[in-house]
Amino acid sequence: MEKRMRTFMPFTYKMMISYLLLVLVTDVVIGYVSYTMLVQSRTEMAETNIKTAMEQTENNLSYQLGEIQRMSDTLFGSLSFQRALQKKGDPLQTYLTMLDEIVPQIQAPLHLYGNHIRLLVYTTNGYLNEVDGDSMYEEIKDSDYYILPYSEITNKSWFNAIQDSDKDNIWLQVDTDRTLNNISHFRKLVSYNDYKTIIGYVRITTRLDDLLGDFKAFPTEEGLILRLVDTGSDTVLYQRGDNGDTDGAAAASTMPEEDNGTYLVMQNKIPNTSFVIETLVPNEYLRKDAGKLGSVIFYVCLISFLVMSIIGFLVARLSGRKMRRIVTFLRSFQQGSFQKRLRFSGNDEFVHIAGAFNDMAENIQDLIKKVYVEGIQKKQAELEALQAQINPHFLYNTLSTIGSLANLSETEKVTGMVEGLAKFYRLTLNDGQVFIPLAKELEQVEAYLDIQRIKYAGKFDVHIDMERGLGDCKVIKLILQPFVENIFKHAWFGSHIAIRISGRAAGNKVELKIIDTGIGMKPDVLKAVMAQPGQSGGYGIRNVDDRIKLRYGDEYGIEIGSVFGGGTTVRILLPIDRQGNVDEEEQRRLLA
Repeated sequence: MEKRMRTFMPFTYKMMISYLLLVLVTDVVIGYVSYTMLVQSRTEMAETNIKTAMEQTENNLSYQLGEIQRMSDTLFGSLSFQRALQKKGDPLQTYLTMLDEIVPQIQAPLHLYGNHIRLLVYTTNGYLNEVDGDSMYEEIKDSDYYILPYSEITNKSWFNAIQDSDKDNIWLQVDTDRTLNNISHFRKLVSYNDYKTIIGYVRITTRLDDLLGDFKAFPTEEGLILRLVDTGSDTVLYQRGDNGDTDGAAAASTMPEEDNGTYLVMQNKIPNTSFVIETLVPNEYLRKDAGKLGSVIFYVCLISFLVMSIIGFLVARLSGRKMRRIVTFLRSFQQGSFQKRLRFSGNDEFVHIAGAFNDMAENIQDLIKKVYVEGIQKKQAELEALQAQINPHFLYNTLSTIGSLANLSETEKVTGMVEGLAKFYRLTLNDGQVFIPLAKELEQVEAYLDIQRIKYAGKFDVHIDMERGLGDCKVIKLILQPFVENIFKHAWFGSHIAIRISGRAAGNKVELKIIDTGIGMKPDVLKAVMAQPGQSGGYGIRNVDDRIKLRYGDEYGIEIGSVFGGGTTVRILLPIDRQGNVDEEEQRRLLA
């Protein structure tokens, strides 16, 4: 069965590929872990910065709301302010009361508070003069105060909602507050006489931008959204961000979805209020440096991989040279060249391999001298001895027959036999060549039969059936004649015998058969003939079998089938060899 051809890959390349895979996996793992840790650290840092900013905003908002609450408390708790709001009578006296009592107490907090506000007093006292400040439909640019009649708000829906809910001292957005990003503190004023009579309402309006403070800590231009949420009414009072939009109403209408996983929501509750400062941080902001970090880590890992690849290549190349040198020496060793020796410098495994190889080569050379060469000489001597053994045997038998004919004065027969014998030995000598064409071998058999026809005239028939094209095939001399001779010596039974010689090609082999109708042999006799060449008839059979096996190997040789009383068939199996030589591989195999 033919071996499948496999793609050859040097061992050093296999080691280099394994090494590079290990380096690649290591770089990928290190890069992934480093990237994950850096992104996590960057995210935590961003969250910490935003939390700090939110705490500052919470503190600022709490302080501002507290200041406004204290303004409201001051006006609510001032008896002089209450009495002035309830002053009735002479218009001049009422006006003077406003100048002396109401206006100073309203103006005082406007000067003390750090941001611009609007302070409105809605009074139920119709005797007080009305004071209008800046337009309520414009942004707060300066602090201002207003004294307005109660009727200004009685028809307002937001005021009616407050009265129905009985809420007081609250923060809310009314009128233009939402559009102007303002928020108002609303509180009713009651008389200290009975704590029930409503004498007016105080409204303090301020800008939400002033309440929330500086927005530098909140990079809204990068997608962050800051908003003020009233959890009591579940409304967004103010929003800054979302594509740079700072309009509270517009921002609230474009409020992003919080549950879609694209924002990190952070909240800080304002103490003593229902307000919550809420910051929506997009994941892109938390990982804004992830791309840069990933690129840096990727290039670092790539450079590391390339450096390690170059190192691996150099090591593999150095080792590969040594490995190729070893393979080259082994191939020459395989082809029979045992004189080369390996030499490596240093003190590593290659040096030990070289030493073992050199020792093995020297030992094999010694073994070849002692075993291989001596074995060939011994086999050749045995072959020549076998060849010499068979020729005198036939000569002896023929000369004995010639002597008998000479005693009987059979001159013509003696002459014929001598001529046949001369022809036979001329073919046998074959100019000193061991191999002979099969056609010449058959001609030699015919020469032998011619001699036997003189002795046994008309008592045997010979049929030769040889496949066309086998005549040029080279065979060892004298492989057919000894079996034909044994037929006359041992197989003759009765007055007549038939002999058939055939040949055919079977694959890459030649099959020759010699069949006779003689007496045949019993199994024990056949076994003795093949095992003991000294027995009668054993010289020719055993010698031919030994010569074939010595030349071609044990798979070739002779097989004999015989039925006692029914004849004998000799089968000779040879390789097809039109040059008369055994190939080198076959020679090494049979001499091993």
